[in-house]
Parts: sequence; C-alpha cells; structure tokens
Amino acid sequence: MVDFTLTDEQKNLRELAHDFAEKEIRPVAWEFDKDGTWPQEIINKAHEVGLMNTHVPEEYGGPGLGFLDGCLIEEELAWGCSGIQTSLGANGLASAPVELGASHEVKEEFYGELIAEPKLASFCLTEPGAGSDVSSMRTRAVKKGDKHVLPGQKCFITNGSHADWYTVYAKTDPDAGHRGMSAFLVRRDDTIVIDKKEDKMGQRASNTATVTFNETEVDAKYILGEENKGFKLAMMTLDRTRPGVAAMATGIARAAMEFAIDYSKERVQFGVPIAMHQAIQFMIADMATKVHLARLATWNSAVLLDQGKRNTLESSHAKRFASDSAMEVATDAVQVFGGYGFIKEYPVEKLMRDAKIMQLYEGTSQIQRLVIARETLLPRRVAEPAAA
Repeated sequence: MVDFTLTDEQKNLRELAHDFAEKEIRPVAWEFDKDGTWPQEIINKAHEVGLMNTHVPEEYGGPGLGFLDGCLIEEELAWGCSGIQTSLGANGLASAPVELGASHEVKEEFYGELIAEPKLASFCLTEPGAGSDVSSMRTRAVKKGDKHVLPGQKCFITNGSHADWYTVYAKTDPDAGHRGMSAFLVRRDDTIVIDKKEDKMGQRASNTATVTFNETEVDAKYILGEENKGFKLAMMTLDRTRPGVAAMATGIARAAMEFAIDYSKERVQFGVPIAMHQAIQFMIADMATKVHLARLATWNSAVLLDQGKRNTLESSHAKRFASDSAMEVATDAVQVFGGYGFIKEYPVEKLMRDAKIMQLYEGTSQIQRLVIARETLLPRRVAEPAAA
C-alpha cells in the first residue's frame, strides 16, 4: 500500500520551513529580485535554524534527513522565493557526489565545514560548449605526481562567486568521451577566478557565475569515486537531486496559484468577482491539478530514494512534469491578473520569470523526455536497488 501520510516530525519540519519562508523570505523576495542582490543574511539565518545541509548524515554532524524531508523544505522555501531557495539548497547538489564517492576522511572534512558555518559549495559540470552534451567538455585534469592540475572554465555555476569549494568534473581521458570524465573536490584559491556574474531573467536572488580554473592543483585524495567514472557519478547525483528541483517547481506553481486565487476573488468584472466566471474557474482547476500531481510525483521519486531504490525514471517524470507545470501555472496566473499580471508591481510577473529556469537546469525538459523514453522502452525494472 502506498502511503504518503507525513509523520509528526515531517509536519513540524514543513511548518518550520513555511514559517521561515513567510517571515524571512516572502517580505523581501521581490526587492532581492529587483536589485539582484545576494541574500547573505537569510543564508545565515537558515543555517542557524537548521534549514540548510539537511542531507548531511548524522555520522558527520548533520541532521541526516531523508530525501522526502528535503523536498518538504524545498517546496516551502521556493514558495517564498525560488531564487533564494536555490542559494540555500545548492550545497545539496555540490555535496551529493561527496556522499557517493568520497572517503570517510574527506567526508568528515567537507561535511564538518558545512555544518560548522554557513559555507557554500558549487557543482561545476556545465561549460560554454558543453551543456546537455557533457561529454564534449574541455576542462582537463592532468596528472602530475600525486596531484591533478585543472585548466578549464565552467559556466552557469550556482553560488559560484561565493563558494568555498567546488565539485568539478573534468576530462582525465580526453579521447574517451563521457567515459573519460572524473570528479574532483576543489578548494577555492588564488588560481580560481570568477569571470562573470550572470544578469538573469529570473531567480535573480541566486548567484550564477562563470568560474575559471587556472592550473588549479588538486590532491589525489580529493578524486571522487573512481578515475574516469565521473559521468556515472554525475548521473547518480542528478537522480538524487532532481526530486528537490521538482519540489521547488511545485513551490513556484503553488505560489502562483494562490496569488491567482486571491486576485480572482477580489477583481470584479461584469458585476461579479472574476472567480465566478467559468473561464477563470477552469484555469484555477487546472492549476490545482498540476500542483497536486507535481507534488505526488515529487514525493514518489523522493520516497524511492529513501527506500534505497533506483529512481531514474521517477525523478525524470517528477522534474519534467513539475517544471513544465510551474511554467504553465505561472503563465496562467499572469493571464488571470490580465494586464496587471504584466506589471512588475504585481507578484506573478516574478513567478513567471522564476519558473522558466526550472525547465532548463539540472537537465532540460527535453533531456528528461529522453531519459523517460529510454527507461520506458527498456524492459521494466521492479524494485531495483539504487546504485551505491
């Protein structure tokens, strides 16, 4: 029997995240969006109350929360502002390869730092010429003695300007395509240059930067997993983090729907609130269905991980449906507001811009469809355990 009934602890966690979003994020979200400023004070507060780094195992000083727990937090914080939540949650993406591929000693070192202070980490995979086709990356990792030296550039890096360390994917065998990639933990030093802070359409409270590695040296103990197995590590990482992206998309869609509902009850046309018109009612009904199903798909993909099962298909279903739904719901919310929805003074304009990136990062909606097609056309797997 499938049961998504939340425990009392999960309900309390969800309430904590919602209260934080309502009191600390929502009141300033539109100002941060307008100015594109960095939410350091909110990051400090979120770290203090335990809403960051929830993935860190208890063994290393963290709360050791499950994947569903993380999704509950991410939906609520994204309801407050998905840009700020992206800043708060990027450590989870950067450190997932640490959990999968680092030694006990390295986990103690890097996890300990995240728990002790509100430090940030970045996941560095995308390059100017290598987006969906990661096998065409040009960043190299050249072995010199007991170290690797990294020359190369990564773009669209979340928290790139503020990160203390980076999880970097580079070619250790340039002629082997995706089978020649490896993953490294790289501490920020003087050889690492932030070349550009992107001026984005949406999620403007999150930092997105270009990061260049100029012959950056990395000790051998900071290779994550096996050499030349970085592609597999990256795909396993994204299986783990896509439920969180789906949760964020659900939070955006829910926020847009709630604004549209409130406005439809207040706006009077033809002598009655527009909520009384069937055309608006059907739009609201479609929004509600999309939010509901996006959440169910998200929770399902997260629960499979918590059960130790493989979730590749389910995480792509969730990420694809939730992100596309967020864009659709936000666009319809603007439509409900009419001309006012196109004005920056009203909240849904921001949500529509924020929603777009959900269809792009951590695998575009088209890449998710490729994954779904591949998994669906293969022989069915039943309760297959997750890769360790």
